[in-house]
Amino acid sequence: MQATTSGRRRWLAFAVLLVGAFLPPLDFFIVNVALPSIKGDLQTSDAQLQLVISGYAAAYAVFLITGGRLGDLFGRRNIFLAGIAGFGLASVVCGLATSPFILVVGRVLQGLSAAAMAPQGLASIHALFPIHERSRALGVYAATIGLAAVVAQVLGGALISANLFELEWRIIFLINLPVVVAVLAGGLPLLPNARGDDPAPVDKVGVLLCAITLGLLIVPLVEGREHGWPWWAAAMLIASPVAGFSFWQCETALARRGGVPLVSMDLLRMPGLMSGLTGVLFFYVVSAFFLFFSVYLQSGLGLSPGAAGLVFLPCGVGFFIGPLTTPLAIRAFGKWVPVIGMMLEVAGCLYLAALVAATPAHMPPKFAVMVAVGLIGFGQGWALPTLVRALIDRAPATGSGMIAGITNSALQISAALGVAVMGGVFFAVAGDTPSPVSMARALVATMLCVALSLLVAAALSVVASRSSTRAALKPATA
Repeated sequence: MQATTSGRRRWLAFAVLLVGAFLPPLDFFIVNVALPSIKGDLQTSDAQLQLVISGYAAAYAVFLITGGRLGDLFGRRNIFLAGIAGFGLASVVCGLATSPFILVVGRVLQGLSAAAMAPQGLASIHALFPIHERSRALGVYAATIGLAAVVAQVLGGALISANLFELEWRIIFLINLPVVVAVLAGGLPLLPNARGDDPAPVDKVGVLLCAITLGLLIVPLVEGREHGWPWWAAAMLIASPVAGFSFWQCETALARRGGVPLVSMDLLRMPGLMSGLTGVLFFYVVSAFFLFFSVYLQSGLGLSPGAAGLVFLPCGVGFFIGPLTTPLAIRAFGKWVPVIGMMLEVAGCLYLAALVAATPAHMPPKFAVMVAVGLIGFGQGWALPTLVRALIDRAPATGSGMIAGITNSALQISAALGVAVMGGVFFAVAGDTPSPVSMARALVATMLCVALSLLVAAALSVVASRSSTRAALKPATA
């Protein structure tokens, strides 16, 4: 179905699909301000708290490309509605959880459901809109994701502080239910059930091996420290690259047989793509900042969830404004915009680390904190969309969809690994009986690690840009 609906109807349909773009990042970030409350209520360990975040991100990352494939095969409306229904049920599991294990299971189910619904909105733009309206639709789509980051921290803190129906932290999950019901009611009559022009079957073995590889890597990184690095943690870490190599062999063999792998290894050999994707893995580690700064504000300084959420507001506003100024930035700085954005983030991380180090047991000056977190948000707003666009532009037209899916998956994998690795740093420095001072030291160490990761990402972005430029010049000099 190619843009056959009326203008008003297709924008209403797109509004329904945008919920699928809004909920996944919202539920990723909104949990951060709730973690201290969850820890007190369910008696969760530090490792279990990390799994609440990284389990969601990992499940979302592994199945994101598969979700897009399922939409091509079975119809985007069908998969979107199945995903949103699953997200609602998973939210109930999280909201009614009576143990850390049930909460982690619910979060993984949320990630799986998000992976089904999220790709359908972007994929449906071509089915809903004529060519002259697609740029506007893409702009609205990008702004919606940015708005989710703005809303999440503040909304989460406000909901928990309000303690609606005495649900405390559980309300951040159960609030999804009326949204899901409204989307299901509106989606059935409004959404076209478009499919891909030539849908490829799902690479089931590839999906399984990818999930095993990530599980073998993330679980020991999260659980190993708390259990004293037992033998099984070491065994899983050793097995992870073996599983990764098996995944690579499986994908290569499938491509040679004429199939469509989950990840095209030939496509990844394009100049600049591997270094660019590796840069993405280092870049989105900054997501861990939201988690551990929130833990420090509430558990270290004693701020309420609502007050902690407001501290993040300048970051969210910066992330929302950043993409709006990106066209001007590109005209002024060209291909250097992602690197400049990451350097702004580094500056924000280092400034915040210095502020916390100077007043370890007290809240630093509010305006200075606003500047630091605002720099992080604005830099993220410049770096994220331009970094993704640069990667997609390096791929051939026939592979742009797959690279977009791989890039989004890499961002979520980076978030999961960031929580796992930075969590190890934070909780190791904070100690078994953390005090405000030890938690301040832990946050400083974590912010320095995040800044270092961003510097590596910026360097890899430069390498990727130069590699693709050299490749583009080869035919002209031959």
